[in-house]
Amino acid sequence: MGFRLAPTAEQSGFRLEAHDTVGSTNAMALDRAREGDPSQLWIVARRQESGRGRRGRVWATPHGNLAATLLKILPRDARHAATLGFVAGLALGEALDAVAPGAGIAIAPDGGGGAPGVRRYELKWPNDVLASGAKLAGILLESSQLPDGRFAVAVGIGVNVVAHPDGLPYPATSLAALGSKADAELLFEALSDAWAGTEAAWNNGRGLAEIRRRWLARAAGLGSEVAVALAGEVVRGTFETIDEDCRFVIRDAKGKTTAIAAGDVHFGAVASAAAG
Repeated sequence: MGFRLAPTAEQSGFRLEAHDTVGSTNAMALDRAREGDPSQLWIVARRQESGRGRRGRVWATPHGNLAATLLKILPRDARHAATLGFVAGLALGEALDAVAPGAGIAIAPDGGGGAPGVRRYELKWPNDVLASGAKLAGILLESSQLPDGRFAVAVGIGVNVVAHPDGLPYPATSLAALGSKADAELLFEALSDAWAGTEAAWNNGRGLAEIRRRWLARAAGLGSEVAVALAGEVVRGTFETIDEDCRFVIRDAKGKTTAIAAGDVHFGAVASAAAG
């Protein structure tokens, strides 16, 4: 079976460019934008040879995993463009629920997850999807300003389907390791379906309050002790919420809240110590 869009995605005007192996789906999407692509283009591959994660980190995509990027062309005043990452997390969570419903087990309370035994995929701020407390997928937004002032945004989604890396400073997993038989093609079709509905709810940022509500319902670590590694410091406290702009809100021991726009979040006592 090859990659294909869900009927709902096709009806919503999305298009598909599928590959077996690419360098980077994000880089390819931005190239398509510079070449004049009108938007709503999915670029997918089973293998990615030069994938990137946040802050220039390597994101390995061996054959059989999913590398998918959606190209969005947004107006020059698109102030909510960064919140497309939250749309991506929600859509991927829904897609995983559809194709591998038994694999998303909430992490234990001491690890900062939801209720024990709740089977769902959790969203770790700002850009990870967790299963059983381990990283299953990552999301990376990259953008480029076009000559007419509009912005090309590449919404990159990488999912460990058949394999996951070892030797990382955090736990990682794959759908195969969790016992799922779902492949990259099936997952992408479900993702394209879930994205169409979730983006419609986002509505160019006008529906951000609804996206925020849905995201918090899947949030990993909500109400738990966290440490956020920022440039040159570590902020510790309780994960309170995400605010109206989807910033991470942490409350310290004195009750003071801080809204964080970018940083690396660590859950639990062990992770907090490691963050320091």
